[in-house]
This record gives sequence, C-alpha cells and structure tokens, in this order.
Amino acid sequence: MDANFVKAKLIEVLQSVQTLSGEDCPVIDGGTKPAEALPKFTSKVWPVAAGMLGIALGKSIPCETNIFVDDDTKIPLAINQTVALVLKIFEAQDAEEAEKVGAK
Repeated sequence: MDANFVKAKLIEVLQSVQTLSGEDCPVIDGGTKPAEALPKFTSKVWPVAAGMLGIALGKSIPCETNIFVDDDTKIPLAINQTVALVLKIFEAQDAEEAEKVGAK
C-alpha cells in the first residue's frame, strides 16, 4: 500500500472526525501531530479514528494499537509517523497471512 494514499485517507478521516465532533480542523500536513493540533482530539476519539482509517483502507487496525501516540515515549506522533506505523502494521498482517497460506 502506498504511503501517500494512506496519508491522504488519514487526513480525510481526521477532517471527518473533527466535522462530526463539531470542532474546527486546522490545516493538516505530514508534520501535524493530531493529538496536539486538533481540538478535542483525545484518547477517547483515537480508537474511533483508527477504526475509520482501517475501514477507509479496507484493512484492520487492531483496536489496542495507538496510532497517534508512541506507546513507549508517550510522545504524540506526526501524520508521517502515523502513516509509517500503519504501513508497518499492514506489513506484519500481510506477512502473517502469507505464513498461514504457506502452512496450508
């Protein structure tokens, strides 16, 4: 999956979340950290946004995976970092699926 496609879908999802929440949405680019830059975009909203992104991409993002804040450092991730993380998740899922198919 192409990083630019994932990035575009992520930005669309974040804009939708802000609209649905009745909040303003500043301009979002690769360096934007949604957890800091988007009004009322809190840990209660992150799983919903991750689920919406998964649906938009036709893939599954595990609900326990926080794609907006680094688990170890607790530092908010920028859009480009989130895209890289999502691609890594999908790569792992594809490898696991290939392993299952190969085992049959």
